[in-house]
Amino acid sequence: MSRRAFIRWFAAAALVLSAAMPARAQTQVDLQLVLAVDASGSVNHTRFELQKQGYAAAFRHPRVLSAIRSGMTGSIAVTMTQWTGPFQQIQVVPWMLLKDEASVHAFADAIEQAPRQLFGGGTSISGAIDHAVTLMPGGPYRGLKRVIDVSGDGSNNRGRPVNDARDAAVKEGMIINGLPILSLEPYLDRYYFDQVIGGPGSFMIPAESYETFASAVLRKLILEIASNAR
Repeated sequence: MSRRAFIRWFAAAALVLSAAMPARAQTQVDLQLVLAVDASGSVNHTRFELQKQGYAAAFRHPRVLSAIRSGMTGSIAVTMTQWTGPFQQIQVVPWMLLKDEASVHAFADAIEQAPRQLFGGGTSISGAIDHAVTLMPGGPYRGLKRVIDVSGDGSNNRGRPVNDARDAAVKEGMIINGLPILSLEPYLDRYYFDQVIGGPGSFMIPAESYETFASAVLRKLILEIASNAR
């Protein structure tokens, strides 16, 4: 066999072998959840810290772990992002598997340790949704349900219309829930209801202020996770 023929044979064999190899296995979980946290200009240092501490405290609450254990697999996968403008989003806590007290507390610790990395650039809820969609496929986990959880204190004022992003995400089989903070826009809950949330069983829970954010997060997480129960 000539050198050229051998190279052609080897390339063809490699192609057949790679096609026959199984794709990387994904761990199945009850819920795959992206927590998209507002880091826009209206969110000062104090407000941002109240969001972080609210999420951390919620995951440490025993009712959250109880909700996780009530599912078919007894596990969920969660990641956290920060968002501002149309192209300003960053994943600040990687995907983590939550199934027991140690893993849930480790995720809460990771939230507390994640520094703020964005500081303004507008309020693009549509950009936050579009970014969250890209985090779902190809990772180590596959959720029986996939949820994007958007928290924020303002309506969409940058990027494409938020309902377009919502509809595209829902078409991909995702659910969008909301946690509007009403400190600056008292009727933001109506906006989230009409424009942001979408998909089967989607819902939103408003926080009257940043000071009540922690209790709203806890209620929302329990509802999101417990809805996967047998």
